Amino acid sequence: MAHLLVVESWVGSMSRLLPRAIREGGHEFTFLTRDLHHYLRSAPEGTAHPLLAARHVITADTNDTAALLPLVERLHAVLGFDGVLTSCDYYLPTVGRIAGHLGLPGPSPEAVENACRKDATRRVLADAGVPGPRFAVHEEWADIACAAREIGYPLVVKPIDLCAGMFVRRVDDEEQLAAAVSALADFPVNARGQRRAPVVLLEEMLDGPEVSVETVSHAGTVHVVGVTDKSIGGAPAFIETGHMFPAALTAADAEAAEQTALAALKALGLTDGVVAHTEIKLTTDGPRVVEVNPRPAGNRITELIRHVTGINLAAAFVDVALGRAPDLRRAETGLRSAAVGFLVPHTAGTLESLEGGPLRHAPDVLELQLAEPGKQVKAAGSNNEYLGHIMAGDPEGTGARDRVEALLAEVRSGLVIR
Repeated sequence: MAHLLVVESWVGSMSRLLPRAIREGGHEFTFLTRDLHHYLRSAPEGTAHPLLAARHVITADTNDTAALLPLVERLHAVLGFDGVLTSCDYYLPTVGRIAGHLGLPGPSPEAVENACRKDATRRVLADAGVPGPRFAVHEEWADIACAAREIGYPLVVKPIDLCAGMFVRRVDDEEQLAAAVSALADFPVNARGQRRAPVVLLEEMLDGPEVSVETVSHAGTVHVVGVTDKSIGGAPAFIETGHMFPAALTAADAEAAEQTALAALKALGLTDGVVAHTEIKLTTDGPRVVEVNPRPAGNRITELIRHVTGINLAAAFVDVALGRAPDLRRAETGLRSAAVGFLVPHTAGTLESLEGGPLRHAPDVLELQLAEPGKQVKAAGSNNEYLGHIMAGDPEGTGARDRVEALLAEVRSGLVIR
């Protein structure tokens, strides 16, 4: 039995998938958090949060890495950790520092930090010749406006240190640029109480569909699990409205996406102890890297992969965090594709009705989760405002996305927000 240190987590699906994978692997874990109530508030009424299955729950200031490292060192001397991990983007650099400090498996702290800071990712990949958009990073308005004119409109404005598409916006002129920069400046502290860097990342607007390459790295070898597609809505925001695995691509496009992702991971040094989710745009000029995320994909993508291939990426995440070879053997599941679609609200108000219960029993529906009436709703500006999702599979081919879209249309017909 191995003992893992889990430092914070998301409150969504990975907060359940990861503890389950640890338990099913025959291991135990200690959970380290600055605010346990953050997780207890997310548990459905009458249920226990899966993080409470931890052997120990310890409260400490996980935002103060300098103070955290000696504390974790003392805990390690008593409890004996075999690995450390997190499912939360905001604590990936902290986990990298802890692993390096304690001599536990994982990539170098610098590699993780460069992947998590979008500006650093851009610089590392550009220096290595990995294709990406033209970009600029500035803090002062005069420099931002000048760089935008040099790159050319339309372009994309991004924070360098947020996730879930927060404050990522397309801008078509200087007036929209000013509004996007102002909105970002008004959000100086993230949801975990961490002060944000005030710089702004500007990127060339890329054409073409977006996909993600899911990989597992161990002992210097990066294993490609497959390519997932992505649909985007909510302009000028970039809200993920759905995914399908595997993406319906030509063999040449899939290979090009995979090779670009592999080049990005090698350039960043993410070739050991990492489950990664690398986003790629398939432009008319070839693949371009959007982002490299050194953690398993969110938005139920890991479950799409499990339904189609039998590969459990949460379990692989645990394995590589322990320095062990992951089990990436494929199994016959009866499905050739699986897709998920998200119900994205476009208006604010109170959710009055949302019908979809009968769909739960449809033979091809794998998951159905919908918000309850009475929920306060705001118009979506990122991936954080979904009202639910539907997942379906196709045993014959890549028809899962079409099936999910048809199911979502039925749900939308019963959606009332007042």
